[in-house]
Amino acid sequence: MAILTILAQAIVIVFLAPLIQGIIKNTKGRLQSRRGPGYLQPYYDFVKFLKKDSVVSPTVSWIFHFAPYIYFATAIGAAALVPTVVTNAGVKFDNLLVLVYLFALGRFFLAAASLDAGSSFGGMGGSREMFISVLVEPPLMLALFTVTFSANSNSLSTMASAVTSAPITFSALLAAVAFIIITVAETGRIPVDNPDTHLELTMVHEGMVLEYSGRPVGLIFWASAIKQLVFVLLLVNLFIPWNLPGFDSQPFIAPWMFVKVVLAAVLLACIETSTNKIRLFRVPGLMAAAGVFSLLALIAQ
Repeated sequence: MAILTILAQAIVIVFLAPLIQGIIKNTKGRLQSRRGPGYLQPYYDFVKFLKKDSVVSPTVSWIFHFAPYIYFATAIGAAALVPTVVTNAGVKFDNLLVLVYLFALGRFFLAAASLDAGSSFGGMGGSREMFISVLVEPPLMLALFTVTFSANSNSLSTMASAVTSAPITFSALLAAVAFIIITVAETGRIPVDNPDTHLELTMVHEGMVLEYSGRPVGLIFWASAIKQLVFVLLLVNLFIPWNLPGFDSQPFIAPWMFVKVVLAAVLLACIETSTNKIRLFRVPGLMAAAGVFSLLALIAQ
């Protein structure tokens, strides 16, 4: 039953991720006084990519061929582990370290594939991605440890169950601010990266996938959307788990969860619209601020 539950959860997250991506893009367009793409446009884009054949350089190795599938598989694994409506499915391996290193595994293979193609822009994007990941992981772990210490467990289900009934504290607010910054960086959004850029010199994630086309690039973009939704779910379940009066009963849990996810997506769109992309050497300062917020949240407990 536990395996069926996490499989069903993973399937729902996989097919819901493009919708959240569409909400973010549509909100950005409206905030910029544009019409913006439709909410379902990412679905059409993914179907278009999956129908196309890919053009592959004859010099690449097996890493280039398998990296999109490994990246997509790690995103599905993270989607199966993240706590959602069901916070106690009896899964023994829902450890936060497993979740973090699933993302690290996918990032490693994608960065290795960017170097494997021999493209200068791909190598530059891969090196920037690994540079940012080194800066993001310490504040990410600190932010998660704030919930771990309060729940006295590193199980994601136990952590989500513990914070559901916890009151709103100064420590929780500091951790939420830190995790919002981390989410912006991990999902490659402004001010750390621009997911819609076409300038090679400013690309980070997009630079790594320049050599991909067709089905592989569709899988990479879909996995990025899944990863984005997983981080949003972590945010609303572990750091902003608060319910409105009357919405904590069973029939309202799933709708209220969806509302919180949509609000978090709108928040990301607002952050992206109200800020500019910062230079790469200023990213350490932003991640240091997230680390300070996480450390203060730990101290304030």
